[in-house]
Amino acid sequence: MTTTVEAPPQGKQAPVARRPALQTDRVLAAIGKHSILIALGIMFLAPFAFVTLTALMSSDQALTSQLWPRSWHPENFVEAFQKAPLFRYLVNTLFYSVLGTLFMLLSSIPAAYALARLQWRGRGISLVAVLCVMMLPPQVTVVPVFLLWANADLTGTLWPLIIPMLLGDAFSIFLLRQFLVTIPTEYTDAARVDGCSEWQVMLRVILPMAKPAVAAAAMFQFFYCWNDYYGPLLYTNHERDNWTLSIGLATFRNLHQVEWNLVMAATLLVLLPVLVVFFLAQKAFVQGVTMTGVKG
Repeated sequence: MTTTVEAPPQGKQAPVARRPALQTDRVLAAIGKHSILIALGIMFLAPFAFVTLTALMSSDQALTSQLWPRSWHPENFVEAFQKAPLFRYLVNTLFYSVLGTLFMLLSSIPAAYALARLQWRGRGISLVAVLCVMMLPPQVTVVPVFLLWANADLTGTLWPLIIPMLLGDAFSIFLLRQFLVTIPTEYTDAARVDGCSEWQVMLRVILPMAKPAVAAAAMFQFFYCWNDYYGPLLYTNHERDNWTLSIGLATFRNLHQVEWNLVMAATLLVLLPVLVVFFLAQKAFVQGVTMTGVKG
């Protein structure tokens, strides 16, 4: 028996099946297009992955060259808290970081507003002075400043690091000033015509529009205080109860340098809070950084 195959009608072509590898080609093209970003991402994530995997290893395996845990030990995080007063160091670090950031904002925002929006004699010289303070190494003034706080009987505490934030931070003032000069003057002029004082203009008009810059300055200051090692070591070295996480982690590493799994567990506990803060405020942080410095 013979079978006949019907030819497709004239003017119409048989449907062509899409290549099954089309989606694969698109993925490969995307990988090739973003290859540099992928390589940089792996480069930055590899140390974090190494710390995490080592923190979950046993003490014996942490001394070997193996990268993947043979058995998982999440109890290392609990043991790290038991062998060192990390919770006390965490409270001290939060006290220093949060209070220092709030004091910086209270003092730096009015200073930046005055440099950016007000016309007064000596404004240019004041801006140059702020830039000079940014360039001045802290080691130059460490001896007279330490003697000042020693005479005030505040050494051994974190207050010598927190109280100066009420006088402003040069970098934060400059960062906020660069953002405030980009805001059109029509907004402030309209507010003044409506009868607003300068404080009302700053708080009700300028400050809501400068939220990205304020968030960026706050995060810079918070991260600086959180990671600060030199300042707490200088003023709280002989008062263990006032140590921060940076000093506590360094001491923990010296005491348990053979138990790398516990050292990595403590390191991960120190890293997690700042990572959470950054990812929660990432959008405002990036927007504040990219929109500063547009206008001089």
